[in-house]
Amino acid sequence: MMWTALLLSRLQFAFTVSFHIIFPSFTIGLAAWLTVLEIFHLVTGKPVYRRVFQFWLKIFGVTFGIGVVSGIVLAFEFGMNWSRLSEVTGPIQGPLLTYESFTAFALEASFFGVLIFGRSRVSPPVYLFSTMMVALGTTFSAFWIMVNNSWMQAPVGYAIENGIFVPTDWNAIIFSPVAWVRFPHMLVAAYLTGAFCVAATGAWYRLRGIYAAEGRLMLRMGLFLAAILVPVQLFLGHLNGDYVHEKQPAKFAAIEGRWHDEQPASEVVIAIPDEAKEENQLELKIPYLGSLIASMRLDSKEIGLTRFPKEDRPPVAIPFFAFRVMVGCGLLMMAIAWLGSFHLLVDRRRGERLLLWAAFLSFPLPFVATLTGWFTAEVGRQPWSVYGALRTADAVTPTLTTQAVTISLILFAVVYLVIFSFGTLYVYRLLKAGPVESEKLLPVNPKRPLGVTGASPVLGTTEGGN
Repeated sequence: MMWTALLLSRLQFAFTVSFHIIFPSFTIGLAAWLTVLEIFHLVTGKPVYRRVFQFWLKIFGVTFGIGVVSGIVLAFEFGMNWSRLSEVTGPIQGPLLTYESFTAFALEASFFGVLIFGRSRVSPPVYLFSTMMVALGTTFSAFWIMVNNSWMQAPVGYAIENGIFVPTDWNAIIFSPVAWVRFPHMLVAAYLTGAFCVAATGAWYRLRGIYAAEGRLMLRMGLFLAAILVPVQLFLGHLNGDYVHEKQPAKFAAIEGRWHDEQPASEVVIAIPDEAKEENQLELKIPYLGSLIASMRLDSKEIGLTRFPKEDRPPVAIPFFAFRVMVGCGLLMMAIAWLGSFHLLVDRRRGERLLLWAAFLSFPLPFVATLTGWFTAEVGRQPWSVYGALRTADAVTPTLTTQAVTISLILFAVVYLVIFSFGTLYVYRLLKAGPVESEKLLPVNPKRPLGVTGASPVLGTTEGGN
């Protein structure tokens, strides 16, 4: 393997984006869940919703900050490592990233401070509105990023003038069917990440015999939400497969591990792809299922990788195995969510500890599924940076040297490792400390009490006494 500037730049971007995506995939879902908790808190007046909200708000603040900082690095990499990509696609990607700043960053910057520090300074409706705006801001951020990436996956609404990609139809770019399939898929992935992290924390507290009310609330809300969303996510994943089948046939063939045309096509369950021999070793496959998954017919003809020139094929092993890990995580999450929800609904004691351990150990699954999903999408897109229009080799900075990328890659790895280590340790300490007691919580704005004069049904205490 030749360690060229191109390969090292790809590794560096893959490393930094993989680190970064962990945090938005968590905070997007958590911000939405905080909004739900605040609504329940105001409607029911139960202090447990307030305690759980304040607990997860601290974790949200830490992870949100790490996510923002780690994301800034990506912008510098576009300029340093991928200046040619920035130059030729700037008229399209530049405005899309600007839209993210005008919507997502504007909302987050405007209301994040109120969310963190404003509980006792604003009225409950204003605080709820601030919580909703932060959640909306994180959603806008995901939307514009997915529109941008989807355009690179399936470019539309552009013309090439003097080697530059120029937008000709912003409606086609923003409302691309590919973007509106991939964005919900990513959004639900974030909701599932939050749901399983919350459920795992609740299970952990139940196993330790502490914070009984808070742990039960987290476990129930997390598993019930996941039980609803996992089937939705599997359906959205199938829709994503449809667009790949139609617009990126080489990627689809690599994911399927299909080397030669088949009619009807089998589905390769597991194998070891051998790119040199253009065949699979130790292959296990199911007849007809490949045609059914790809075209919803039992007799469709599905094309193989040998149909494409070798220089136009993606690497096979990474998308092949990453896709199967992603699907496996999804099926495992569905089993845990459904069985756990059923167990909680019937309130059985038998097998409860096994359920708690399963829920507790499930928290890495959505992160692994998200990462492997991105690996499938991005590695499967190769050798194209803008699919079918700009090769990755032509998108890298021409004057970039191997030495420069090596040094920056090492520095990024060290800095990110330090940040991740300290961030993880601090979040662990917050999780271990658990929710604070109700009497330690800050009161709502005493100038705008809820309920009868002098008392708050939300806190169950006298406003003036706090």
